[in-house]
Amino acid sequence: MSQRGSVRKRGLTWTAYWFVPDSTGARRQRTKGGFGTKREAQAYLTEVLGSIANATYTPPTKLTLGAYLTEHWLPTVRSTTRPSTWDSYRRYVDQHIVPELGGVLLQQLSAQHLDRFYAGKLAGGRLDGSKGLSVKTVRNIHALMHKALRDAERKQLVSRNVAANADPPKQTHRSFDKTQTWSAQQVRTFLTAMSSHRLYAAYLVAVTTGMRRGEILGLRWQDLDFDSRKLAVRQTVVSVAYEIQLSAPKTAKGRRSIPLDAGTLTELAAHRRAQDRERKLVGIGYEDNDLVFAREDGRPIHPDLFSQIFDRTVAKLDVPRIRFHDLRHTHATLGLAAGVSPKVMSGRLGHATVAFTQDVYVHAMPEREQEAADIVAALFTGTDGGTP
Repeated sequence: MSQRGSVRKRGLTWTAYWFVPDSTGARRQRTKGGFGTKREAQAYLTEVLGSIANATYTPPTKLTLGAYLTEHWLPTVRSTTRPSTWDSYRRYVDQHIVPELGGVLLQQLSAQHLDRFYAGKLAGGRLDGSKGLSVKTVRNIHALMHKALRDAERKQLVSRNVAANADPPKQTHRSFDKTQTWSAQQVRTFLTAMSSHRLYAAYLVAVTTGMRRGEILGLRWQDLDFDSRKLAVRQTVVSVAYEIQLSAPKTAKGRRSIPLDAGTLTELAAHRRAQDRERKLVGIGYEDNDLVFAREDGRPIHPDLFSQIFDRTVAKLDVPRIRFHDLRHTHATLGLAAGVSPKVMSGRLGHATVAFTQDVYVHAMPEREQEAADIVAALFTGTDGGTP
């Protein structure tokens, strides 16, 4: 056996041997067996010796992926992660990763393991015929794995992040067409049906601003400026394990100011008067969180309840069945089709970039593109640019 390492056959398999210094500087022998061929054992030994030379050596461990995620990683990142994000991590780990990959040794996890796992989780890819996950959800799981294994690499539990070499499904931006949004008339039908509901103003704000559900429910009176006719998005309501929590917007773009129309401001003023009456009726038991839209006793409204009210109302109307979130897409689609610039709409929606807004809602702008062509042509030809 050399001073650095060697491979030896033991029974039907091959074992790699090498030496590493311990905390006192003494050389300690380490082994790893179970290789089917001498070549496999030698390749592993070469990798180990290279990592020792590069100071990236990772001692062998029997730690499984499941134990690492549940006992080490999740508890560690809890204090540095948004509660709603951490809860989604926990659900992905408990419901998807551990049942299928939890028993794999952390140091034996490969990119091929992850590729097969992602493919099996996709909708239509389940061998047992059960319903799979969306591309977006599988990509979210991949992002979790990449982060968790990056942390494991940093702490020298693994020699490299195999998720970096895995191939998650490709995400393509989908454009929202007429089957996923309402026409202006269908919006009016819905608003008429909601007009007598105590939360009518909340659904009106959804339609006229394109705000997200949590942003609407987190809106405070201090965030409204009736004089300048604007509201500020500074707080959101999120559900973590079905418990309501108040949180800041996820991104800097999410913290934004949105101009309001006169009609929406009028309804918000009427809503405030109604809320003042509720406060007086409840009396000392009223929980004042300064929320614009709250329960009768002032407590926050659960996001699921807010969506359920929407769903129950829509089910009674002669309009297409859409999700509450599709009101946001309806706002964007109708606004862009009416001539609102993508830059302005991107700001209203809190998108990261104008390019994202254009990619998602490209279907809403073809007529405006034709109009632009006609206007530019008229500058040079002296015609209206239309069909002769």
